[in-house]
Amino acid sequence: MRTITITLCAALLALLTGTAVAGNHKQDAKPGHPHGHWLFKHLKGQSVQLGPRPSYLVNDMDEGQLKQALQQCEKGPFFKTDFSIGHRGAALQFPEHTKESYEAAAVMGAGIIECDVTFTQDKQLVCRHSQCDLHTTTNILGIPELAAKCSVPFTPADPINGTPAQASCCTSDITLAEFKSLCGKMDAADPSATTPEQYMAGTADWRTDLYATCGTLVTHAESIELIKSLGAKFTPELKSPSVAMPFNGDYSQQDYAQQMIDEYKAAGIKPKHVWAQSFNLEDVKYWIAQEPAFGKQAVFLDARMYEDAAFEPSLAGMEALKRQGVNIVAPPLWALLTLDSDNRIVPSEYAINAKAAGLDIITWTLERDGPLANGGGWYHQSIRDVINNDGDTMQVLHVLAQDVGVLGVFSDWPATTTYYANCMKL
Repeated sequence: MRTITITLCAALLALLTGTAVAGNHKQDAKPGHPHGHWLFKHLKGQSVQLGPRPSYLVNDMDEGQLKQALQQCEKGPFFKTDFSIGHRGAALQFPEHTKESYEAAAVMGAGIIECDVTFTQDKQLVCRHSQCDLHTTTNILGIPELAAKCSVPFTPADPINGTPAQASCCTSDITLAEFKSLCGKMDAADPSATTPEQYMAGTADWRTDLYATCGTLVTHAESIELIKSLGAKFTPELKSPSVAMPFNGDYSQQDYAQQMIDEYKAAGIKPKHVWAQSFNLEDVKYWIAQEPAFGKQAVFLDARMYEDAAFEPSLAGMEALKRQGVNIVAPPLWALLTLDSDNRIVPSEYAINAKAAGLDIITWTLERDGPLANGGGWYHQSIRDVINNDGDTMQVLHVLAQDVGVLGVFSDWPATTTYYANCMKL
């Protein structure tokens, strides 16, 4: 159920001053217009709930002007913003790519919500982070008739020989009907498990299973209708297949890329509301050539900095992407940040050259490393020497927004990016 919160003070202010807030823009009320009706027309579905986490992060920051500025915004009101991108929904607390996770992201003000797109055995598109992650993100191993269809059936750990437990269950192993019968859970597995039940446990202690009773899995088409109903926009990622393509001899990579776009067209979604993504540059080039209305804001998810040891983020390389029609790149956040001689977080060479080439930037993923007391993990690797508390999340976000100039930030807890964007009037 959509939750709509209208802040009383904002409503009274609008009635007293003849203005109302819609999104991040202040609009003048028209003379003679019924104030109450006009107010609710513009605020419906836009005022959001952020909960305590953003304030916790702000209060945990090091003392300084940024902390003082952010503290001034604690009472809101807050509104939906495209700067805030729900990474797999709201995956810090809800099973990723489920109805519940998407709804939570929208409540927290995510203006854009992600569905990672892969396909089932009967070539139907569904939302999963990986084609072969059902063993860690669903209860498939607890359903014997479906577990038997997994590419790699569950194998218990062998502590004597030091062999971890194994399993690999793919969306392409099962039909859409079978996929829809599963429950989503928090993405986790216990490598020391000797039973499927133990293996499916293992949620990190900084996440929670409180909302993971049975997450509702969705098809890509269902995600479109849901996200549309929540008043948000779309960023589908075409996942790299884990099976040989063409799948079953007749389903090519191009068929796959086209099918994803076709589902937005069938739903009547405007291309300007869709940021199609892929780590495969050929997918992006396909959309640019075959679906230019969607291709002009297709996003190249750039993994070259950690997949290619010889990669250099040169200006010439960025300009080459631009010449191929790429307008938006999306590297991990650590690739955009470095430390200067005074140990201040500043834009990296990648960030500087991407901007110089005329490329826009989106980045991922805030709040995925867990607690930051010890420098964070993979996502903060280029700046770990100055990361020592959870409040540093806001400092990182500030540099990404103000110095790098990103269009938006993926977060596992979109309320954080929503808070910052509203406070800084992005």
